[in-house]
Amino acid sequence: MQKKITAVLVILAFVLFSFWWLRGFRRSNIPVASLPQQRLNVVASGYVPYVLAKQIGGQRLHLSMLVPAGTEPHSFEPTPGTIISVSEADLFVYISPRVEPWVKDILGGLADVNALEAGPSLPERDPHVWMTPYGALEMANRITKALIKADPSGKDYYKQNLKNFEQEIQALHAAFKSGLADCKSRDVVHIGHLAFGNLAQTYHLHLLSLSGTSHQSEHSVHKLAELVRYIRKHDVPAVFSEEMLSQDLASTVAAETKVRVLPLYTVEEVSKKDFDAATTYGAYMKRNLHNLMEGLQCRL
Repeated sequence: MQKKITAVLVILAFVLFSFWWLRGFRRSNIPVASLPQQRLNVVASGYVPYVLAKQIGGQRLHLSMLVPAGTEPHSFEPTPGTIISVSEADLFVYISPRVEPWVKDILGGLADVNALEAGPSLPERDPHVWMTPYGALEMANRITKALIKADPSGKDYYKQNLKNFEQEIQALHAAFKSGLADCKSRDVVHIGHLAFGNLAQTYHLHLLSLSGTSHQSEHSVHKLAELVRYIRKHDVPAVFSEEMLSQDLASTVAAETKVRVLPLYTVEEVSKKDFDAATTYGAYMKRNLHNLMEGLQCRL
């Protein structure tokens, strides 16, 4: 009798195992090619629209980026593969031809592309509107509307993510206001291109930038000498440089003035390490706030 019970249990265990194994086998054989078709195929020009679209679109998007990590975005040159990616996208999101002049070459040769200019009204002096929290929120609003139009069934999902992002932006803005309210210096001497003008204006800082609005802008020895004189005269405690730029000029200024060099992040040019880590817009801006408070010697 005991042997019969044991045999029945063995058979039952085998049947259950077979059912479980076959069920898993069927799941593992879902055609991989069909999975991306369940999501919206979105192509972003660079990291700014990429990271904002990712925050709003989440798992509903199959998201890719044209400008590779570690590449200077203003002077990117499209390839045939770039054009194919855009032509096959359900939505192509870019900032503006003002900061991405190469976008015109892509869109000029394509018809019927669903493209969104996320930053259509950029300030004349400094087009980097996303360097203020509410500037980024405005871009996120436009991206949300475009995603809903392309994928109406995801409307509630996109709107909820936008609401979450708005709450993050409100907290970020409050942190900048309080963190930069009481500082020994309000002079942001930036050894890089003019990317922080809107940030400085919003939080009542005085920005001195070595170059113009792009990395290719020329800077002169005379301009460098003016910054050195200003730092000495006004007892500026630190200078700032972009993490992805060569640090030679910043090091020269630091050696001449005996001040510290701290990084600021434009979000538009991202390291491979940060890209692989999916560093968010909020995380970048928190880094900026921390370094500004440290460099300007602010008190909470």
